Amino acid sequence: MTAGARRPLRAFGFAGLCVLSLACGCGMSYGPQEGGGEGPGGRDQPLALKPEEELKVGRKAYKEVMEDVHDRLLPTNTPEERRVSQVLGRLVKASEIPDLQKEINLRLQGYSFEWEAHVVREKQINAFCLPAGKIFVYTGIFDVTGSDDDLLATVMSHEIAHALAHHASERLAREQASGNPFTKLSYSRFQESEADHIGVFLMTFAGYEPRKSVEFWELMHKASQNRQRPPEILSDHPSDMTRIRALSKWAEDARAGKIAYDKQRTGPAGQ
Repeated sequence: MTAGARRPLRAFGFAGLCVLSLACGCGMSYGPQEGGGEGPGGRDQPLALKPEEELKVGRKAYKEVMEDVHDRLLPTNTPEERRVSQVLGRLVKASEIPDLQKEINLRLQGYSFEWEAHVVREKQINAFCLPAGKIFVYTGIFDVTGSDDDLLATVMSHEIAHALAHHASERLAREQASGNPFTKLSYSRFQESEADHIGVFLMTFAGYEPRKSVEFWELMHKASQNRQRPPEILSDHPSDMTRIRALSKWAEDARAGKIAYDKQRTGPAGQ
C-alpha cells in the first residue's frame, strides 16, 4: 500500500455476514459460494505454493527485506513499534476466530504464520505483509493515521489479509497460466478488493471501528488529488473512490456481523 503506487481495489462480491443465520446460531454467511472453490468466499483459487513452500518463500523474503531496511528499523521499545505490535496482536487474534475463518473460507489448514511487525523509518506512505506473516509499516503511514489506531488497523488488516488469503501464491499461479498484462492487472485489482473486504471484517472483530476504513481512504484520496494516475483499467490499483464506495457497504456488513456474533456468544446458546 504505497501512495501513488498503492495496492487497492475493485468492487467485489462477498455479500457480508448474514446476521439472521448467525443470531440463530446457524453460522455466518459470507455470501454466495461462487464456484464452490477453496478460496476466500468460496471462489476458485489456484495456488502455486504448498504450505511449506510458502513458509520458505516468506522466510527468504523476510531475510532479504531485513537486509535492505535494517539501518532504518525503529527499535522495538519505541512508541511506534509498540503500537504497531499491539494492533497486530489484536488482528491476529481476530483472524483465529473459527467462525470468522469458516465464513471467509480462509484456507489455513497446514499453513504456518510467523507474525511479527516492524516499523521502517521512511517518508513513503507504505506497508506490506510477506507470505507467512512478517509485516512492515513505514513511518509515513503515521502522517495519515496520526494517533488513531482504528486508521492504523485499516492499513494493517488489509496487509494481513493478503497473507491469510495466500495472494502471493495465487499471483504466481496465475502469472504462470497467463502472460496477458490486462489479466494480471485485473487480478491485482481483484486481490486488493478482497484484502480490503477481509481486512474490514478482521479489524471489526478485533474491536476496531470499521467506518474508519472509509475515513482512511478519504484521507488518502485528499492527500493524492494532485497526483497524475492512469485510468483504473490500466492500473493494478482500483481508484480511491471505488474503494470508498465498497468499504462503505462492507463496513456496515462487518459491524452487523460483529453485533450478531457477540449476541450469539452472550445469549442462551453461548452460556
